[in-house]
Amino acid sequence: MREIIFDTETTGLDNRADRIIELGAIELVNRFPTGRTFHEYINPQGRPVHPEALAIHGISDAQLAGKPIFPDVAGRFLEFIDGAMLVAHNAMFDLGFINAEFERVGHPLVEVARIVDTLAIARRKHPMGPNSLDALCKRYRIDNSHRTKHGALLDSELLAEVYIEMIGGKQAALVLDGPAGRAVAATLSATVEIALPRPAPLAPRISEAERAAHEKLRKKLGGSALWNRGADAAAS
Repeated sequence: MREIIFDTETTGLDNRADRIIELGAIELVNRFPTGRTFHEYINPQGRPVHPEALAIHGISDAQLAGKPIFPDVAGRFLEFIDGAMLVAHNAMFDLGFINAEFERVGHPLVEVARIVDTLAIARRKHPMGPNSLDALCKRYRIDNSHRTKHGALLDSELLAEVYIEMIGGKQAALVLDGPAGRAVAATLSATVEIALPRPAPLAPRISEAERAAHEKLRKKLGGSALWNRGADAAAS
């Protein structure tokens, strides 16, 4: 099973007017990170970053000058997510921006059926909250001390750890990149459990008295009883 954990940073909150300025994603296969990532800063084509958004992610208009525009990265992002389920925190916000950008350039939209919303999962598991990404990192003892601002790739990496924990993953799954993570994933994917035959049959667990009582009951039920038909068929 292939999943893509993704996140966006934007110029503001309105996906019809605001634009994506950072897009980050990481790949999971069978719930283990493979080390493959996607990350781009994107020029919003004249749409200024709203001051409130700047306070959250710290990405300024000046930093985006000269970055590729969304049509230049859309094809590569579509290729990266092709065939995968898409996982995000408060996913409909990010999906709204992704689909608005795809619509502008004439690419196919991402179907809601492909989306897994970790915020919805967290609310079911922890109805008393809080369920922000920072709160979930604290709950699952995931180190997010390096997260002073929101960032699409960093948040995707943290969310991958949270997601794996929320669905019952183990610490080995938290290696987010490099050969160690790929080695663990390859080892687990190749593991096959084989049931070996017993060297000797198990001893019967019913006594002779119980066996005799059972035969007595069979005779009492008569030859047309369903019990007897099943027993005779098994013996033949």
